[in-house]
Amino acid sequence: VDLDTARQELEEFIPHVRTISDNSIRKMAGRDLARFKQFKKQGIAVKFGRFSQKENNQIRKNVEEFLTITGIDSAEKLLFTSRYPEDKESISRLKVEHLFCEKLSEGIPRPWRLIYYRARKIFDPNNYKGRYTNEEKEKLKKYHAMHGNDWKKISEMMSRSNLSVAMKYSEIKSAINYGPWSKKETRKLMHAVEEAIRKRMEPEDGNCHSSPKKSNRDLTIDREKLYQKLPWTEIEAKVGTRYWRQCKQKWTTILTKKMTKGQQLYRGTKGLQAKINLIKRLYDMKVEDANDVNWEELSDTIGDVPRAYVQAKFYKLKVSCVPFWQKKTFSEIIDYLFKKKLPEFEERL
Repeated sequence: VDLDTARQELEEFIPHVRTISDNSIRKMAGRDLARFKQFKKQGIAVKFGRFSQKENNQIRKNVEEFLTITGIDSAEKLLFTSRYPEDKESISRLKVEHLFCEKLSEGIPRPWRLIYYRARKIFDPNNYKGRYTNEEKEKLKKYHAMHGNDWKKISEMMSRSNLSVAMKYSEIKSAINYGPWSKKETRKLMHAVEEAIRKRMEPEDGNCHSSPKKSNRDLTIDREKLYQKLPWTEIEAKVGTRYWRQCKQKWTTILTKKMTKGQQLYRGTKGLQAKINLIKRLYDMKVEDANDVNWEELSDTIGDVPRAYVQAKFYKLKVSCVPFWQKKTFSEIIDYLFKKKLPEFEERL
């Protein structure tokens, strides 16, 4: 399939395909297009975003089966072949002979590249090394000064995953403040968020040729754009003294306060009622995985709030109320809350 045809056919499954490089389009035409068409015949849509528990399990199954077929003795050797130079040639040959790309992506309606990255994250032993010591943090700063953002090289030097070293450097690169937010920091955050939202709106405004040109102050936006898919690492850089997660949490707090006009929606009897409503709605949904929950729809269980606020409240609820929640599936957590905690909350109310 020629490049233009491939891009046109892929657009049915990946709306943002026009922004993808030619080289990536060629790879996707070979690895993904036939799979996507097959999933379409089965009535299955291509997915993006966080991987569900079911998908993670399918990746584990696909990897284990490939290891059994080929005799490669570990997932690390399969997915991080460069760490084993003496075995590299034979492993590469086995991957080609036994159709590694097709086997890894079997049963998962996502682009192959995303499945591959997810598999590497699951099976990289360097992802599970716990907290960074002060000595490691100093090494990370030193290696970054020497090699810049070459996370692959730095990860090998530190025996940590690429993602881990990149995220940790983002956290420690400047003097991060963990105390209360100052007025100056809050102003910087709000300016950075406003700038990011306006930047996103510019291409959309450019497409609306029929509408008269508006001044910056007259700009109106959908509420979802106030908190969905904001470039938090860019916002972190502009704030300068806070890690990106802190920026995101603070912005959610500011937004919630503005949207609710400062009302205390999650305290006292209102808080109990919100917990009761949230548990009932989640139970009625009969959803097997948190990634399949439409948190936007659930926001009215608490009030006019961003979906991140609802997700944060649910997280706090499961951590404080469900014993050994880390070992339970999402549906088991919901069942426990419904059967054990809901009657307690109703009685207290």
